[in-house]
Amino acid sequence: MSYETQYAAYQQGIEDYLAGLFTAETPYKKLYEAIRYSLLAGGKRIRPVLTLEFARLGGIDWHLALPYGCALELVHNYSLIHDDLPCMDNDDLRRGKPTNHKVYGETLAVLAGDAMQPEAFRLEAVRTLARACGADGMVGGQVLDTVYDVRDAAGLTVLNRLKTGVMISAAAELGCIASEMPATMRAQALVYADAIGRGFQIRDDMLDVEGDQAVFGKPIGSDVQEGKVTFVDVIGMDACRQEVAACTETAKAAVAGWPDHGFLWELADRMVGRRK
Repeated sequence: MSYETQYAAYQQGIEDYLAGLFTAETPYKKLYEAIRYSLLAGGKRIRPVLTLEFARLGGIDWHLALPYGCALELVHNYSLIHDDLPCMDNDDLRRGKPTNHKVYGETLAVLAGDAMQPEAFRLEAVRTLARACGADGMVGGQVLDTVYDVRDAAGLTVLNRLKTGVMISAAAELGCIASEMPATMRAQALVYADAIGRGFQIRDDMLDVEGDQAVFGKPIGSDVQEGKVTFVDVIGMDACRQEVAACTETAKAAVAGWPDHGFLWELADRMVGRRK
């Protein structure tokens, strides 16, 4: 099966699973509407795709890992709703559409995010998920991004690992947990995920400078407008390209010994030149 076919199958499985959430008739249906507005707005679904691929490589039917991957996607989307709020990044667009609070107002947007987070924890592998999105993970990274004035490469590395990287690593780890993957392979999976997570965020910094808003799905230059320092500011665009390429090679080397590593290699390669 080609990379595109496999990725499309994963995406369809993820979309179908997510579409089945928050559908009940309730007196507070506006809440479910706001949740589904963001949750079903598309996106690459890179995190749950990683979960499903590592579950498949661990020897199980990847469909069985959908609850694991989609739990992570719930947390990711809750974080995006809150990240876009006026008290955070104050963004008007997300994935090419008005952000949640622009459509439903700040109160409902906050509550929609609040509702998605606990929904994710109806899952057995809660320790991995909690570690990834808690105070020592994604929330800690968001605090560094919004409260602290991080202006050097070392600080940005920590910020990016917590805000973005730990969720990508958790996606891989959840797939390993779902399939009961051997410890050695699980460690290699985490090296792979950590490397593409680093590269992913640096590439994001680059796209905020040189990206096409129609493709990227959010305003170009927002980091500069908000006074944020990124890797482009600290090491320059050329060094960023080199770093993304190095991250890609590290990721590929981590799983090079796996007999069926083609999808993971292709995914890593596509992170280098992504436009959105």
